[in-house]
Amino acid sequence: MQVDTTACLCRVDAGLKTVAGAKKFVPGAKICQQPDIRPSVHASKRKASRGDRNRSQSPLLPGLPDDLAIACLIRVPRAEHRKLRLVCKRWYRLLAGNYFYSLRKNLGITEEWIYIIKRDKDGRISWDAFDPVYQLWQPLPPVPLEYSEALGFGCAVLSGCHLYLFGGKDPLKGSMRRVIFYSARTNKWHRAPDMLRRRHCFGSCVINNCLYVAGGESEGVHRSLRSAELYDPNKNRWSFISEMSTAMVPFIGVVYNGKWFLKGLGSHRQVLSEVYLPETDSWYPVIGGMVSGWRNPSVCLNGQLYAVDCKDGCKLRVYDEASDSWSKHIDSKLHLGSSRALEAAALVPLNGKLCIIRNNMSISLVDVGDGEGSAGAGAEQRWETIAGKGQIKTFVTNLWSSIAGRNRLKSHIVHCQVLQA
Repeated sequence: MQVDTTACLCRVDAGLKTVAGAKKFVPGAKICQQPDIRPSVHASKRKASRGDRNRSQSPLLPGLPDDLAIACLIRVPRAEHRKLRLVCKRWYRLLAGNYFYSLRKNLGITEEWIYIIKRDKDGRISWDAFDPVYQLWQPLPPVPLEYSEALGFGCAVLSGCHLYLFGGKDPLKGSMRRVIFYSARTNKWHRAPDMLRRRHCFGSCVINNCLYVAGGESEGVHRSLRSAELYDPNKNRWSFISEMSTAMVPFIGVVYNGKWFLKGLGSHRQVLSEVYLPETDSWYPVIGGMVSGWRNPSVCLNGQLYAVDCKDGCKLRVYDEASDSWSKHIDSKLHLGSSRALEAAALVPLNGKLCIIRNNMSISLVDVGDGEGSAGAGAEQRWETIAGKGQIKTFVTNLWSSIAGRNRLKSHIVHCQVLQA
């Protein structure tokens, strides 16, 4: 299964005759090649079949040329795309290809959804998608069987619309090299080339739309790993990069200023920190105020590095590179409690804002604005709740739940990502 690349390889029906026309109605759209759905061996026969099909084919929308129909369909909200695919075969082909979504991207009307992967108390993996526009949870196809109970696997997004699951540990088979990905455009899972090394509990990141993996553990004599590898979706293959300075099992990582920072435990359970420079393909130990005060979850947005400063994520820290310290804060002035259900499990960028996801599936949005982290007057107005499940619990309610023994999590969040379509 070929992974999507930056090129626009459309799978739209060749009979649309809309490429040149659509460019007039969709400013900024690039003309792309539309391969035939059923390619013929002889080009002359393929051209002839196109003409026959154009005369007998019904329009996408009755009464409208196909170019105008596409200009209308690309503006339909993303929540309705699943229904559009069921209308007819031509609509299904249109929405199953990159052409439709490349036009949406060029127009700046793509929508970002939050995808949350969680594990229940029995160890089973499931996932949900949240539409922040309509503030609704959307249905998704089940997670493939090989990851239904996996431990310590990685999760990352490439090309903005492909969510990858890779590596991890199967409870029966041990560490894995397997790689799969979900396409937000087709709403389906696909296979990708396996990693070069079996590993779990490793670090991963995305730089320049390439997936980097480093460290972790694997069964065998050398349990902790120093090796690192890179997946390039344009070449659709993995390759080794320079090894880390020392073996490490990372527990936190972030990309900041084009560098990949990792913090984890060494082979003797000591805390280590390293930074990877993609330009020189080299690793270096790193010390200083950034890594010493660095907490998880964390994320980089608009050149600023943010991290959670309290358990419920209602206060954020901002890294100041000039003073090499986490001296700034963004405080909501309204803290929810310290129960495991209200624990901030992920921090991700969403439409230019910071999104905090908690284990009880409540979601808060923070407008960081100009990036200043001071908790001045009106700072709490920058916080917004977009998914309120569990938000009404107060500190007293959580305290009584803990005393009564009802504070055990039904599920906890393992990974959280944002996909565009």
